[in-house]
Amino acid sequence: MRTNKGQVGMAGAKGPRFPYVLLATWGLTRLLLLLFVFKVFVFPGPDVTSDVSVTYQNWYEVLRTGTFPLDDVTWQYPPAAALAILSPALLPFLAYTEAFFVLAFAADLIAFGLLLYAALRPAAGEDGPMPVSVRGVWVWVIGVPLLGPTVYSRYDVMVTAVAVAALLAGVRHPKVMGVLAALGAMLKVWPLLLLVGTTGRKAWAAAAAAAAALASVFVVSMPGAFAFLTFQRDRGTEVESLGSLVFHVARHHGWEGQVLLNYGSVEFLGPYVDVVSTVALMLTGLAFGWLLLWRLCATRFLVHTAADAAFMAVLLFTTTSRVISPQYLVWLVGLAAVCLIFRGSRMGWPAVMVLVACLFTVLEFPIFFADVVASTDLGIELLVIRNGLLVAATVTAGVLLWRDTVSYADPAPAPGRATPADADEESLAS
Repeated sequence: MRTNKGQVGMAGAKGPRFPYVLLATWGLTRLLLLLFVFKVFVFPGPDVTSDVSVTYQNWYEVLRTGTFPLDDVTWQYPPAAALAILSPALLPFLAYTEAFFVLAFAADLIAFGLLLYAALRPAAGEDGPMPVSVRGVWVWVIGVPLLGPTVYSRYDVMVTAVAVAALLAGVRHPKVMGVLAALGAMLKVWPLLLLVGTTGRKAWAAAAAAAAALASVFVVSMPGAFAFLTFQRDRGTEVESLGSLVFHVARHHGWEGQVLLNYGSVEFLGPYVDVVSTVALMLTGLAFGWLLLWRLCATRFLVHTAADAAFMAVLLFTTTSRVISPQYLVWLVGLAAVCLIFRGSRMGWPAVMVLVACLFTVLEFPIFFADVVASTDLGIELLVIRNGLLVAATVTAGVLLWRDTVSYADPAPAPGRATPADADEESLAS
């Protein structure tokens, strides 16, 4: 029996080696995160767990009555987000905040387990098992703790676990991918971008059907399911976003605006903020246009293309957004991890940039967030580096994705023989 020498990074003559170092690193780093959120140790900076103990718990009390928080403009999430906020009820023997931290930990564990399983038990293809690697598992193991206790203090880690499951399922089961992507989108919108690089109609059809079914259930059962769509009309520019750098610098030259808590985040409000916010929306529109152009021009869809395209799409929309909250980096870490599970993925350097950006993210929030809010030299420098890394990762990922799927050498196939693109499209669509 012939073996593929590079198919599994942890495989030997006697089968996969037990990943002791990987498991130990995950366990120790997650224990440290739990000690921080349970306040056995105090993490530097403002208390990041207050969103759970105050905001989420207040929403919980409203949602359990059967309605959405219609009078709270900080509720800016799709209807299935109610499931995440209500989930601590699954652990009635714990207080709300404690239960939420445990469930966030469980979501982290699920994502880790899915990635590890994919790396150790690759799905079979026509030429044997898919070439996979544990690089992606390491991205998740390292990237999550780099963001600090914020990861377990937001429900984004739960959404990311759903997204990881969707992309990994899409290799062999596009319908399952579609259903999970729809669930993710109803939790926090962005997982809809997972479908950008899929081929065939099964995933899209399953996603549309699942989204319609979920939306119908919420509309019928809970008033105000889509009220969140009107809650962000008067947002400013959040102090950590790319556009905020304009005002951080302008404050040193007499700009007369303010920094206020607005719509649940710390934002710039004042002269020209609407202009910068409009430019950010235009950049997001251009990002959508680039993705559409890529999809029209792409001719080669490999087994890793769906993950690479999803990573690229979320990078685009994160970087150009009016808001770049620290928890958004969890999305990027999860998608980068799935990309690097596949040996053929070109997203190695963008993934490294995202990991470094995670380090600077935890520095700017929560450790030196006071400097960011005050627009000190240190605060500005941290934002320039973090946002610069995100821009660099976005541009690099876009170039690599284009080269891998559009601008590639396409040797003429032998008569009667399918091209690699044809074979991969058939495999992904089956």
